[in-house]
Amino acid sequence: MGRRTRVLSEGGKFVAVGAVATVVALVLFNLLVHGVGGDGPMNGQPLLAFALANLIGMAVSYRGARHWAFRRREPVGPANGRVGFLVVNVVSLLIPMACLAVSRYLLELDGALADNVAANVVGLGLGVLFRFWATRRYVFRRPRGRVLTRA
Repeated sequence: MGRRTRVLSEGGKFVAVGAVATVVALVLFNLLVHGVGGDGPMNGQPLLAFALANLIGMAVSYRGARHWAFRRREPVGPANGRVGFLVVNVVSLLIPMACLAVSRYLLELDGALADNVAANVVGLGLGVLFRFWATRRYVFRRPRGRVLTRA
């Protein structure tokens, strides 16, 4: 399989896994901050709620990335790549959290739409690009000197 085909295959699987993890995190975040028909239990703590929801989404993401998107790659580092994956995801989590903080605290926008556009559209888009690059580069590397089989 050529490099371009491999990148596209891994990228497509990475996006699919990320979509599932994002739905999990999105639902949890909105329940924690905006509740059902009113303020959620963490309405005054959107950054903490975002971090908690995304930590759960991160667990979903690791399983899918390790066992599907990057299954032909060798994990790097301790705990079968989990430590590196955690570091990459925590760093990439700061991107949407920064977008959410700007929206909430600088622009003083605190509605559900503003929160979701800032964190889950703008921030998530930037974070996904960083996460794909860093995960391929630092967490799941292509085996050197071995021919990869088709996914």
